[in-house]
Amino acid sequence: MTILNETYTLSHGVEIPKLGLGTWFIDDDKAAEAVRAAVEIGYRNIDTAQAYGNERGVGEGVRTAAVPRDELFVSTKLAAEIKDYDEAVASIDESLKKLGLDYIDLMLIHSPQPWDDFRGGDYADGNRAAWRALEEAYQAGKIRSIGVSNFQQRDLENILQSASVVPHVNQLLVHAGNTPAELLDYCAGKEILVEAYSPIAHGAILDNAEVRAMAEKYGVSVPQLCICYTLQLGTVSLPKTANPEHMRSNAEVDFEISGDDMEALRGLRDVDYGEHTVFPVYSGK
Repeated sequence: MTILNETYTLSHGVEIPKLGLGTWFIDDDKAAEAVRAAVEIGYRNIDTAQAYGNERGVGEGVRTAAVPRDELFVSTKLAAEIKDYDEAVASIDESLKKLGLDYIDLMLIHSPQPWDDFRGGDYADGNRAAWRALEEAYQAGKIRSIGVSNFQQRDLENILQSASVVPHVNQLLVHAGNTPAELLDYCAGKEILVEAYSPIAHGAILDNAEVRAMAEKYGVSVPQLCICYTLQLGTVSLPKTANPEHMRSNAEVDFEISGDDMEALRGLRDVDYGEHTVFPVYSGK
């Protein structure tokens, strides 16, 4: 499982492991155990968010894991609703307190709009205010890297107008069936590393006949194929699971997808997220 030892280098020289553990939907009281299991398997990149309601548990898992804190890369996200400087400052400190950590490796603005107005109104000023709070926490050493999530090009351009630090990361919905090629290129041009969340399309892709046939050809599972796809795009892949067996198999991606098959996966469209379309990121906005 060599992928667990591989890293990308962010624009300011900080290394980030290529494969991480997503913790969305892992309850706070189960999160510590999931983090410890992942670390035992070899994961060094753990991703949470204020909105997940499990920072306390994730922090406990990090503090009680079998490896030193400085070997782990811990990310969290400023709640999407926070579009105010003072509120952002207080919320960053609150995350540090909940996690019980001296520093956070990466903190993101979770979305350019509050979830109940996703892809809706104009929050340009609020995003710049929240970004200024993140920049100051970064300069103060509370956070080692800062970034954004779900930001389109116009949202990034808004931040860049007044930023003293270019976002190190943009965490996006990226999977076979949803490959935002232009945005990926734009981020690459700005040296903003993309992290792919829901690389398995929140499970929606498991029934896709074309993808299943391709996975069989490589002798791998559909999740393994999908994770490998996002890695070959040059993104950090963040599959989420609390199941140690899935953590282990998700890291067994030491194979290469051919150029033609990458093109076929890139060209896939139209994934039905089923019940999960209630979440803004899957609603097709």
